[in-house]
Amino acid sequence: MRNLIIFSFLLISVSGISQTQYEQGMRKAFDLWQGDKPWEAANLFERIANAEPDNWLPAFYIAQINIINSFSEKDPEKLNAQLNKAQEFLNSAKALSPNNPEVLVLEAQWYTAWVVFDGQKYGMQYAGKVAEIYQKAMKLAPENPRVVLGKTEWDMGTARYFGQPIDGYCEELKRAVTLFDSFTPEGEFHPQGGKEYAEKVVASTCN
Repeated sequence: MRNLIIFSFLLISVSGISQTQYEQGMRKAFDLWQGDKPWEAANLFERIANAEPDNWLPAFYIAQINIINSFSEKDPEKLNAQLNKAQEFLNSAKALSPNNPEVLVLEAQWYTAWVVFDGQKYGMQYAGKVAEIYQKAMKLAPENPRVVLGKTEWDMGTARYFGQPIDGYCEELKRAVTLFDSFTPEGEFHPQGGKEYAEKVVASTCN
């Protein structure tokens, strides 16, 4: 399960002239994040979330930053604080946008972070939940590349854990790569990245 490192889908194109404070703030937050200042970005996303209480996207990205950084966190107290923070804003995003496949993928990654941290403690507890979430996301959005990639990586990691071959997952991984080319995000700030990571997974797994 240690190979189940969260893929990055934070890469967003933020071009054009800002029209509102919301757009200015979101673009600034993404600039900070892409400039390797994730916690400054998270703080700005939190200010935006407070100002935009009906918008799921700022809460989503606060949760995502905390989850992504939890995969490399070894200190139990820091990990617990980050994932508790992530859960708070993940719950907000879920409430504001129910049955959202992007939010479901992030929720699955939240559970995965615990499994990666301590597979013996959390593997049996959360493995079924992760599989269930990905199944739900696939039913909602079978052509969403992040859904396909996330589910396939989870299934592949599970197979590795049980000593099973992973060759059979290559076609689905390659399909995820092609889906990035045809996927159209709903808006400028909606999740849309991940293709480069998917290509790396294919290169390291299927060649």
